[in-house]
Amino acid sequence: MKYPQVVLTTAIVAALSACSSTPKRVESLENARAIVPQVESSPRAGVAAANVSEARKSLNTANRLADSGGNLGDIEFESNIATLNAQIANEKILTAQANEEIQKGTAERQAVLIQSREAEARMRTDEAERRAAEAREASLRAQTLEQELADLKAKKTERGLVLTLGDVLFDTGKATLKPGAYPTIERLAAALKEVPTRKVMIEGHTDSVGADEYNMQLSRSRAQSVQAALLERGALSDQITTIGKGESTPIASNDDSGGRQQNRRVELIFQEDGARVAADE
Repeated sequence: MKYPQVVLTTAIVAALSACSSTPKRVESLENARAIVPQVESSPRAGVAAANVSEARKSLNTANRLADSGGNLGDIEFESNIATLNAQIANEKILTAQANEEIQKGTAERQAVLIQSREAEARMRTDEAERRAAEAREASLRAQTLEQELADLKAKKTERGLVLTLGDVLFDTGKATLKPGAYPTIERLAAALKEVPTRKVMIEGHTDSVGADEYNMQLSRSRAQSVQAALLERGALSDQITTIGKGESTPIASNDDSGGRQQNRRVELIFQEDGARVAADE
């Protein structure tokens, strides 16, 4: 007696074929679009109605986000939840199929096969639910960092999210952080710990007062002071790089005190997950 092994084989093959040249984040949506309808169309879909419903709900949300140009991370998250629920539903459908076939056999064989299939289904369901929970947690951690940066008035630029810390963090001509800097540093360190894949470049800048060499060294030292403070509070060393820019990239005129104050700053550039930054050695 033969049993159906996988309900979604055709859908998965079709999805992977259609997405062979599609970016990773979009591929998850295309995969969900192929798999969810296959589960919905199963004559035994009723045995997993709740999971089928959740899969359709997440897929609809992902489609709306994609159609409206929504955030790629949110699209990928909803697509993954749709696929995971479809997989859970598929396991329940397979169990139902096996049970129907087993009923045709002897009582002894029936009991053995049911136990085996149910144990396998429980293991796969537990794994799928664990992955779904991890996906939710990762999404929440990323949102925490984004919210912290938004609260601290970070600006979105071509380089990433840029947070500017003014010279009020340091005494004039010094690279030691003042006590007033630490509340901001602690918030940033806590958020970075929640998203260990996020990278940040710390750039030090000065005004034009003083020799070029002195200003370059001062800017490096200030960037490194911020780095050290973040590391002391739990951020990972491979998340952070530093660079001194000296007086080379002013954002205001150095002809008056107000402009010079704006130029004396430290900028933190937060890259997208997986992006890499380079610093001068």
